[in-house]
Amino acid sequence: MNLLTRLRKFPFWSALWFTLGVLYFLMPLLATFEFSLSMERDVVGFKAYESAFADEEFLQTFGYSVFLASMTIIMSIVLIVPTAYWIRLRLPEARRVVEFITLLPFVIPAIILVFGLIRVYSSPLNVPFTEVTIIQPLTNYSFGTNILIIGGYMVLGLPYMYRSIDTGMRTVDVRTLTEAAQSLGASWYTIIVKVILPNVRTALLSGALLTFAIVVGEVVLASFLGVKAFGPYLFLLGQHRAYEPAALSFTSFLLTWAAMGIIQLVTGGQGQVAGGH
Repeated sequence: MNLLTRLRKFPFWSALWFTLGVLYFLMPLLATFEFSLSMERDVVGFKAYESAFADEEFLQTFGYSVFLASMTIIMSIVLIVPTAYWIRLRLPEARRVVEFITLLPFVIPAIILVFGLIRVYSSPLNVPFTEVTIIQPLTNYSFGTNILIIGGYMVLGLPYMYRSIDTGMRTVDVRTLTEAAQSLGASWYTIIVKVILPNVRTALLSGALLTFAIVVGEVVLASFLGVKAFGPYLFLLGQHRAYEPAALSFTSFLLTWAAMGIIQLVTGGQGQVAGGH
């Protein structure tokens, strides 16, 4: 009877759908890994990985994409954290409008975004009704192009970063923390940097991970803006070779998992800090 009772209580359907979901995601990954090991005929080895990592262009493009991802994450935090904080503290009626804006990247394709950036910023900005130039075309030099592509990546990562931060702020009592900090004479800068940010660090790391994955694998913006990023490099490599792209794709999965592991180590697998209670 005890065995029958346990079998009846066992969540069979939940376990079945969970197993199917795991297989759905793991089987393609295992197939990619197996394919990447078969570069040499009748030999299982890491020749594809050696060939891919020995390419100097791989190191350059991946390093450049990491730089773009880091700058995108920093600028996104600078923009979104004060915005989400102020909306939750003083402008709750604007929340629906901001949420609608953050969902626009799901509706507007990246190809439209990049052509809009090129159309607007490939011409000089002049003083109205004069020929005095304020800003030269940003697409004419590398620094300006970096500004454009980081801005584009901020737009693409906006839904993930904003919702991660907004969800993190829901778990803490923003109003009480603000009032307590103000009673001690803290400025707005101190409140955001030393009170709010530590309480939403888990949400920040989650949003940063998603943004990093988007930037490193993005192809459209980098291709049309003419930057040597990892996404276009991997795409072009796949047009001429078979095994090296599979090796790099599997490596990118490992990097993503490593980043998730770092989040668990930093946050201790817990939610926000106790200050939010």
